[in-house]
Amino acid sequence: MLQIAAIREHKEEFAQALKKRNIDAYPMLEKALSMDEKRRSIQAKLDETLAESNRLSKQIGDLYKSGQAQEANALKEKTSGLKETSKDLSEQLTNAVNGLQDILYGIPNIPQDSVPAGKLDTDNEIVSEHDNIPTLVANAQPHWELAKKYDIIDFELGNKITGAGFPVYKRKGARLQRALINYFLDKNTAAGYEEIQVPHLVNEASGYGTGQLPDKEGQMYHVGEDDLYLIPTAEVPITNLYRGDLLEMKDLPIAMTGYTPCFRREAGSYGSDVRGLNRLHQFDKVEILRIEHPDQSDAALDAMVVHVKGILEELELPYRILRLCGGDLGFTSTLTYDFEVYSTAQEKWLEVSSVSNFRTFQANRLKLRFRNGDNGTELAHTLNGSALALPRILASILENYQMENYINVPKALIPYCGFDRID
Repeated sequence: MLQIAAIREHKEEFAQALKKRNIDAYPMLEKALSMDEKRRSIQAKLDETLAESNRLSKQIGDLYKSGQAQEANALKEKTSGLKETSKDLSEQLTNAVNGLQDILYGIPNIPQDSVPAGKLDTDNEIVSEHDNIPTLVANAQPHWELAKKYDIIDFELGNKITGAGFPVYKRKGARLQRALINYFLDKNTAAGYEEIQVPHLVNEASGYGTGQLPDKEGQMYHVGEDDLYLIPTAEVPITNLYRGDLLEMKDLPIAMTGYTPCFRREAGSYGSDVRGLNRLHQFDKVEILRIEHPDQSDAALDAMVVHVKGILEELELPYRILRLCGGDLGFTSTLTYDFEVYSTAQEKWLEVSSVSNFRTFQANRLKLRFRNGDNGTELAHTLNGSALALPRILASILENYQMENYINVPKALIPYCGFDRID
């Protein structure tokens, strides 16, 4: 969430920057400033009313002490009116504060200068490409056919017990899935990320804290009776561990990693892009997150990109890195790098990770601050990335490592799964 003080100071600059998202943000920014002026005006009136009430209360006490009860009682009638006025102003102030917050919740983050202009994912900028695409056997198959052939993932069984988008992993498919989770966690902890296990449901405040609410409310599974949400990513519960906290400078940076299942409704998804593991309602993901000093967050983002790159290179998968354009940038992000692996049998690139810097956008929602020496308190910067999302990594492994009558396992995963091929 943008800070109203920053909007007041940089309104024109923000409006220009948000054009990269292909939106005219000027009316929203003006509306926020107008509501803030209303809030400040009401606050000033309330302060004046309370000050006058306190002054009269002191005067009444002095009058009673000096035996001037008649004069004191006359002033008490005036204070009764001031109390009613202050009560009304307090209600107006609450409404103005809530109204301002609702407006600010609807304004996306400001893209960094390096974010390219564009409307669609085809406008994303290719930063680097490592297309060591293997030459497959003549009868190469997509992963959903391989899953059926080797009986390692059952999409129909998942549809039977839950519905489409909830696959059942079996035999070596289940073991390879578990191997990937452990491998990702080990790579992350070796790089200095502390492993965290968190709940898979969150309350509404957590959803607002990281920006999934109200922006993606329709994409989240909601447990109505308990007013809880199934998490769309570990980013939500892990980042919210520090909601409302005041950190010390020595606490930074904070680096965390965690494995969770993720739940997404994916409303409106259809066609070939949702076949097999391409798009699921439930999937596994290992996340990395950082809380940084503002001066260090850009360097931290670069380091996270290098870390994810190293994992993909160790798995020997063809991949590329994209810098997302303004039209494809997530609501809360100021800069995002996407990693895509190449699906050889499908002949297309599949996104497997987004690594993002949110700067103060989430921290302002979370009220996450740190003591910055003599400069008082300051909002921290938050970052997160997938390291990695499993479905499309698994799909890419199955397709790129397939042979005539078996599928090889990447060397890095053999110690984790205990076998070197699927047959």
